[in-house]
Amino acid sequence: MFRTKVWGVIALLVVLSMVVGACAPAAAPTAIPTTAPTAPTQAAPAKATEPAKPAAGGEFTFGVVLVGPYNDHGWSEAHYAAGKYAEAKIPGAKMIYVDNLNAGAKPGVTVPQVVDDLISKGAKLILTTSDDFKDGTLEAATKNAKVPLINVSGDHAWKQGKDFKGPANLSNFMGRMEYGKMLAGCAAALTSQTGKIGYLGPLINDETRRLAASAYLGARYCWTTYAKKNAADLKFKVSWIGFWFNIPGQTLDPTKVADDFYNSGYDVVLSGIDTTEALVEAGKMSKAGKKVWAVQYDYKDGCKEAPDVCLGVPYFNWGPDYVKAIKLVQDGKYAQYFEWNGPDWKDINNPDTSAVGFVKGPALSKEAAANVDDFTKKLGDGSVNLFKGPLNFQDGSVYLKASETATDLQIWYLPQLLEGMEGPSKS
Repeated sequence: MFRTKVWGVIALLVVLSMVVGACAPAAAPTAIPTTAPTAPTQAAPAKATEPAKPAAGGEFTFGVVLVGPYNDHGWSEAHYAAGKYAEAKIPGAKMIYVDNLNAGAKPGVTVPQVVDDLISKGAKLILTTSDDFKDGTLEAATKNAKVPLINVSGDHAWKQGKDFKGPANLSNFMGRMEYGKMLAGCAAALTSQTGKIGYLGPLINDETRRLAASAYLGARYCWTTYAKKNAADLKFKVSWIGFWFNIPGQTLDPTKVADDFYNSGYDVVLSGIDTTEALVEAGKMSKAGKKVWAVQYDYKDGCKEAPDVCLGVPYFNWGPDYVKAIKLVQDGKYAQYFEWNGPDWKDINNPDTSAVGFVKGPALSKEAAANVDDFTKKLGDGSVNLFKGPLNFQDGSVYLKASETATDLQIWYLPQLLEGMEGPSKS
């Protein structure tokens, strides 16, 4: 996690200009679109500790805090798209947002500062959209006890979790991307000609370990089940860059990490970061004559960067969760909740019902695509459960005994990578 000290008055001025900028016409890639309102059209700004009331005419302003650029073709853009989805589905709903809240782009600016300013702009609900915002959201929720806050991917509101400490106004939701990563791993294994799959990872924590492990489990299953190959011949290596995207001087360069994979015999790289370097580099190398592919992450349209080498993209569909949260607040029914939502197995790409989806890429062969579809069906009907023993951790210790099925707690708080995976389990 990148934590920085508050700059006092300077930082406050940065926040104020930043959020005002969120309502100005876009002038640069990370500038804010003109669709964001400058202020509530009916009601005066609410005090920080008072619940904002719906204005006349039903207008409802909600705030979104993004860790990266709103147009990153990844995690942050998926959340921006969810905000626009909610605006389209709920009459009067208006999103205001701040993007690029990270130590590289906005050093010294904190989540509580941004939350305070969004509340002053009339936000009646605020969604903070990164695990990196977990502690800052807790601080902001404690300070603004009557304003609902939702941290996406955190666990402070999970009563059965290891870190439950959220006040009543703090909630969490997350998508069960483990399934999407399994499908991504499957597509990679069915395409690889070298049997060497690279995983471009962000920072190391519970979430990133379980997602990388899910990709490996999916790859191993499809490698052995559909390709009929020996599990020992599958190489799966994880390289972590240190954050969700490149911050020069603070992370490894994801372009170089991706290139290192491709230049050392790894012919498929799965992206676990918010940006598109793995796919972009695969596209460049393919044009130079290399047979390489990539699996993008986070955002439904991620393959567009380099469709000819894109095997697919597991993505989050946050729109339905945004709509639910807004309606709960609007209807006066909001209460603390924690949700870990999976795919709609009837149609994992249904934009109105499925929290997680997988789009098969143009580079995926017809045979591989058919096997991915079959694998999807088996995951959905429960005939295949990859978090079932026997499974060992990377150090050889037992994770799950034979026939033992992992609980949600055992999956969420995965302490190590799994046996058969290469790469560090801890930073």
